[in-house]
Parts: sequence; structure tokens; C-alpha cells
Amino acid sequence: MKKHIAVYTVILAIFSVLIYFTLKNGEALSSGILSTLPRGAAETPGNIAAQLFENTKHPMALLLLQVTVILVVSRIFGLLTRFIKQPSVIGEIAAGIVLGPSLLGLLFPDFFAYLFPAESLKALNFLSQLGLTFFMFTIGMELDLESIKSKARDAIVISHTGIIFPFFLGVLTAYFLYQQYATPGSTFLAFALFMGISMSITAFPVLARIIKEKGLGNTHLGKLALTSAAADDVTAWCVLAIVIAFAKATALSAAFYTIILTVAFIAFMLLVVGPLLRMLGKRPILNQDLSKNTVAVSFCVLLVSSYIADVIGIHVLFGAFLAGVVMPPNEKFKELLTYKLEDVSSLILLPIFFAITGLRTQIGLLNEPAQWLLCLAIIGIAVLGKFGGATAAAKLVGQPWRSSFSIGALMNTRGLMELVVLNIGYDMGILSAELFAIMVLMALATTFMTSPLLDFINYVSTRKPASQKHTNGAHV
Repeated sequence: MKKHIAVYTVILAIFSVLIYFTLKNGEALSSGILSTLPRGAAETPGNIAAQLFENTKHPMALLLLQVTVILVVSRIFGLLTRFIKQPSVIGEIAAGIVLGPSLLGLLFPDFFAYLFPAESLKALNFLSQLGLTFFMFTIGMELDLESIKSKARDAIVISHTGIIFPFFLGVLTAYFLYQQYATPGSTFLAFALFMGISMSITAFPVLARIIKEKGLGNTHLGKLALTSAAADDVTAWCVLAIVIAFAKATALSAAFYTIILTVAFIAFMLLVVGPLLRMLGKRPILNQDLSKNTVAVSFCVLLVSSYIADVIGIHVLFGAFLAGVVMPPNEKFKELLTYKLEDVSSLILLPIFFAITGLRTQIGLLNEPAQWLLCLAIIGIAVLGKFGGATAAAKLVGQPWRSSFSIGALMNTRGLMELVVLNIGYDMGILSAELFAIMVLMALATTFMTSPLLDFINYVSTRKPASQKHTNGAHV
């Protein structure tokens, strides 16, 4: 032991002396350079606090601070909403709005300008898009195509009615809003199509979470609602791809070429890539984990699919969603792959997306009573289209009133998927800032009302009318 300490001390002393003399003699090399610098350039800053403050504005330091603040606020709001028995996604959306110009920017403008300077938002937006890509991939994997096939008759009628009716109402609403709320340069076709898809979307992941929390997963109602929402998701994303194609195209012929390429891309993924990946899913899973090669191949399919979708002219998220759909149907495979992505995408990157949405949502722009009346009207139209359409369709296919109303309430959930559509429309310069804020509030309201509406439907349906109680009492 003493020998080791002695050797260590000698080595440390020798090389410390050598380093000292090297640095001492090297000072002469920099004397000529320092003499040519402006006065004070080589001096140590006198104000250490000012220097430290300037260091916090460095792009990487600022990004780390932004992500930390977003995660902390999102978790706090998520816990608060779960406390009142609401999905945590509502709290995360609200956290994004609180961190944006609607509240933080209004109350503390200087701190808001320091924390979220305009030039720093590109990095945040990149992280949010990466998180959405991973998230849409996991949503695609959650879809059970066999389940959709087994319940296709009722589910497709419910989901497609729940799309076409609110889509029509959205297009009709766009007719009255186009001149005042469309951005300069956007065509009525693009504006109307985006209003239609914004009104008709359903948040499959939020709906699935609500069904699980309500204990409806193994019931007929829960399975039918999940299947209808899954069919809704597939249809809505295909419709969104077509909407984007028409919105981006400079001529109708270009839009049709994009649609043809999209159909060919979908067919290639389902008929060629899917069967090849099923072979990958048949490989044994050792030690309850996927091999690195398997994970690498899955990620390559995700990235290439997203890249092709972007090159074709539809959105990168459609490619990520489609890559998830063609993953092997092996449940263990999906579970392990989702486990590797879920924490990063759901807990870290998705809150950044909500923050970006909040930074874009300027509720202060709604400064006239007419605009707030419009907001209430759009919420009403959205509920009428989705809740009313899905409820009517469920009743027409033979469901009892209680199940029909419950399915309508669940299909009216918009949540994260609505925000994705709205952000795409905003990025493409189709939705104005005022209309974007109104539609975000609509997404919050329709998601928030789902759980209370389900509880109310359950309460009304299980409560016996007074006349029935009286009749029952008379027979006793």
C-alpha cells in the first residue's frame, strides 16, 4: 500500500513540474498575439454575475433550461388534472398555454422573452417533431387491424359517419370564416379541407386511456369504441394525407400525382414491407428483450418511411404512423419496442410539443366579444358533428341508447391528435393565429368534457325514473 502511494506521488510531482515549466515558457508565444488584441479583450471580466448570465443565453444552455422548465410545469399540471380525474394530456396542453404568450408572456414579458426568444424556437420545434414522429409510430403499433376486421361492420359505419358529418360541418363553417380568418395567400380549398379535418379527428390514445381508467376495456362498449376510434384514426390520417396533398399542390394535377404516389407508398408498405417484418417478428425474443439488430431494423423502417412520406409531399408523421401499422403483429414485440420509445417520446419530447403549441396560442388575440362567441360556436359545432354523428351512427347499427351516447362522447375526444392537425395547418400558413387559438381551445374543451359526459350518461341510465320506482313499489 505504501509503495503504491509513493509511486503515485512521484509520478504526480514529476508531471506537474513538467506541465508548469511548459506553460511558463509558452507564455512568451502568446505575448505577441495578445498585444494585437483590442484593449480589454484579454482581460478577465470584472462582473462574474454578468458573465454567468450571458452564459445562460448560450443556445445549448438555454435549450436545457427550456426543456427543464417545460418538463416540470407539464408534470405539475398533469398531476393536477389526474387529481380531478382527467387525462394528464389536458394538463400538459394547459401547461403549454400557461408557458406561452397567453399567460407567462402577459404577466412576465421580460422573463418570457429571456426564456423563449424567437431564435431559440427552431431547436424546440425540432425536438417536438422528433417526439411526434416516435409517438405516431407507437400509435400505429397500437392499432389492431384484426380487431378492426372482426368488428368492421359496426365500427366502420360509426367511425366514417363520425368523420364525414363533422367534416361537412367544418367545410360549411369555413365558408363563413374564410374571408376574415384565413391567412393571406391560402386558397379556400385548403382552408376548408383543414377546417373539415380539424372538426372530424378523434384522439385514439386519449380515448384508449379513458376507457382503461373507466374499466371498460373488456366490455362490448369499450371494444366497439376502441375499434371505431382505430378505424377513425386510419381513415383520418389517410384523409389528412390527401388534404395536405391538395393544400401543397399548385395545381390539381400535382395533387392527383401526390395521391397516386401516396396510394403506391401505402400499398408497398402493407404488401411488401409488412410481410418482411412479420418474419422479423417470428424470431425468438431472448431474455425478455429485443436484439439491437431488431431495434435497428425497426428504427430504419420508421425513419425511411417518414422520409419517403415527406418527399412525396404528405407529412412525415403519416410515414411514422404507417411504419407503426406494418410492424409485426407479435404483441410481445410491440410491447418491448414501445417500452423503448414511450418514456422518451411521452415524458420528455411530447411536453415540448405542447409547449410549442402553447407558444403559438395567443389567447390575447381574442379581445372582442364576437370572437369569444365564435369560439363557443365552433365548440358547439364540433360537439354536434362528432358527438351527434357518432351517436346517431351507433344507434342506427343497433346499439342501445346508453352505448350510443357513450360512443359519441368517446369519439368526441380530440386531444393531442387535434393539436397535431392544427400545427400542420399553422405551419403551412393556412390557419391564422386567431383561428388557431380558437381551435386549440376547442380541442381542450372537447377533451375535457369526455369523462364528465360519460359519468353523466352512466348516472342518467342507471337511475330509475320515479314512476318506475312507484310501480315497482306497488307490486311488492
